[in-house]
Amino acid sequence: MGEIYKDGMLFGINIINTVDFIELLVKFSLNTGVILILVRVLYYSITNRKDYLFTYLMISITVFLLCFLLESVKLQLGFALGLFAIFGILRYRTNPIPIREMTYLFMVIGISVINALANKKISFVELLFTNFGIVLIVWLFEKVFFFRHLTVKNIIYEKIDLIKPEFRDSLIKDLELRTGLKIVKVEIGKINFLRDSASIQIYYYEKDNAILQSDAYNNNMIDDDDD
Repeated sequence: MGEIYKDGMLFGINIINTVDFIELLVKFSLNTGVILILVRVLYYSITNRKDYLFTYLMISITVFLLCFLLESVKLQLGFALGLFAIFGILRYRTNPIPIREMTYLFMVIGISVINALANKKISFVELLFTNFGIVLIVWLFEKVFFFRHLTVKNIIYEKIDLIKPEFRDSLIKDLELRTGLKIVKVEIGKINFLRDSASIQIYYYEKDNAILQSDAYNNNMIDDDDD
């Protein structure tokens, strides 16, 4: 029994280190709060994607605790860069992650690593400035400078009679009727006369459209087959 519990230690491990535990609580609260602002207030309000919201929160919590608890291993910079490489290569082995989602993933991991590995040489004022500085920059770009996001979709279109330049207005009206999107411009790609179809790129502003499709990955293919 003496070997199991001795001098406030269980199996040679401190039952609680008050100072370290308080540091964990403070940093964890800061990290979680910043990530919630970043992904729930900023990202989710623009994209309405709950799948990425859950992913970002869980990755942030996992990375933060992993880095904080393994800080004593002194891997630090190499360990942090390794995490970036792992999550960058993984990509969940499913559909490719769009650029914006990949950027948010990079920020989530980066903020979590910074908060977890910040040592005594970094003051809490510097830590707060770093966290909320990133949030402020994201808010400025998402809500102020690039409030309207121009989005591109590829469409396989079968009414090739309307792809002529003189019927451009009729083409846009037909595409808006079918997609429910307010289209800014269209570009004609490959034309297949054997199948009476053409590849068309449509451009629209997300903020101008009430319909936000849940499967809006980068360059989705929409098949408008009326058969």
